[in-house]
Amino acid sequence: MIHAEQFAKPLEAAAHTFVSGVPCSYLRPLINRIINSPKFDYVGAASEGEAIGICLGAYLAGRKTVSLCQNSGLGNMVNPLSSLNFPFKIPNLLIVTQRGEPGHPDEPQHELMGSITHRLLETMGIEHLPFPDEIDEIEATLAKAIRIMNDTKQPVALIMRKGSVGPEKLNRQQPASRIKTTWLQSLENSEVSTPPSRFEAIESILKLSPESAAIIATTGKTGRELYTAADREQHLYVVGGMGTASGIALGVALNAKDRPIVVIDGDGAALMKLGTFATIGAQAPTNLIHILLDNEVHDSTGAQATVANTTRFAGIAAAANYRNVAEVHNLADFENCLQQLYPLQGPSLLHLKIRPGSIDPLGRPKITPEAVKERFMAFLKKPC
Repeated sequence: MIHAEQFAKPLEAAAHTFVSGVPCSYLRPLINRIINSPKFDYVGAASEGEAIGICLGAYLAGRKTVSLCQNSGLGNMVNPLSSLNFPFKIPNLLIVTQRGEPGHPDEPQHELMGSITHRLLETMGIEHLPFPDEIDEIEATLAKAIRIMNDTKQPVALIMRKGSVGPEKLNRQQPASRIKTTWLQSLENSEVSTPPSRFEAIESILKLSPESAAIIATTGKTGRELYTAADREQHLYVVGGMGTASGIALGVALNAKDRPIVVIDGDGAALMKLGTFATIGAQAPTNLIHILLDNEVHDSTGAQATVANTTRFAGIAAAANYRNVAEVHNLADFENCLQQLYPLQGPSLLHLKIRPGSIDPLGRPKITPEAVKERFMAFLKKPC
């Protein structure tokens, strides 16, 4: 058994100080030490997959990251790890507990995952090491994990067994502060007309956004239409990890605080990870504008209906602690609200009803995800 501080200090020395995850009782001492220490930035995520997205965004903004989860939550990470970290070549230190380890009785829900944790990581091509439970193993284990991440540009997992870390009290918890939400406009006050297309909305975003703004587009036709409208270094096309774009934007916004960060989301993607609204509201990045283009269908897969027609996204954002919200039916109101939002402190949500369909022909990024990542990171390093 080691003490949490004995692992946290070399982790800090290696600059892996941005941490996001979902707790496990095995992880409690380490998470408590990380929260207690002003040397670390910890973002509690609503889901394990969201934590991967948040860490990915933080990495893009120059941080070295750690994601924490119980092995049951590893299943929630499979999609972003395989469809984002892998093609973008983004390392991330994973600390995964092994509930249900064979030979160690546990709750029935952990039995299967406990027996396949190692194989699941291997299937995803993620190298793994035992989490150190002796003090003289810590530095060598971390050094090896970091060396693998540097060589492969992929995540590495440390698998933690029960009792690896001794008790640690939580004494620095800081609850989020409630923000007064301003409603710029609601659907009831926005004239209903022929809904604009997604491409028209994207053209408006490009026209009105300052050159210093980083723009992150959700997976599917949104990213493809942004690429078709203009392919620029400050654009990130989230080619996989549906629902994760807003978490990525949060990770970027928390670590590139002097730059406007815009995420263009879709109704299907937003519904997939509604918990991220709450995480964004709690973290309250003042430089984040969350734009939601809502056509009430899964447009990229044949226009099957989502449940967006009965969902008030702006109301959810207001309840989740966004500082400014607006919902509109037409392009004129959309442009007016977007112009108002840029000078204001966020986080802000702007929800626009659009019509289904996309431009024809629709382009597809010819630049690789890794190249998109590299130029986006270079852009974030430039002075605003």
